[in-house]
Amino acid sequence: MNEHIVMKQAEESESDFLVYTGTFCGYCTAAKRLLTSKGLSFDEINFDHEDHDLRSQVVELTGHRTVPVIFDNREETLVFVGGFDELSRYLKS
Repeated sequence: MNEHIVMKQAEESESDFLVYTGTFCGYCTAAKRLLTSKGLSFDEINFDHEDHDLRSQVVELTGHRTVPVIFDNREETLVFVGGFDELSRYLKS
């Protein structure tokens, strides 16, 4: 069930990445800057501006409790990347 919500948001997105963020999050800002610097597009979904249940569903799906929560949406299958540190390593490979 939780996967359905993320998959729906990814399908509705025409961007390279789907980035779940929080307000006043330095790592979220860094992740968005990194994606922009690489010429990659992203859709941002701020947990603070969405239904409170969305965050708990994304945590349940990924096990990732902090923001940002980043997914690569460039392939046919959505790929969970992780947070900012994982994104940095992911984009270097």
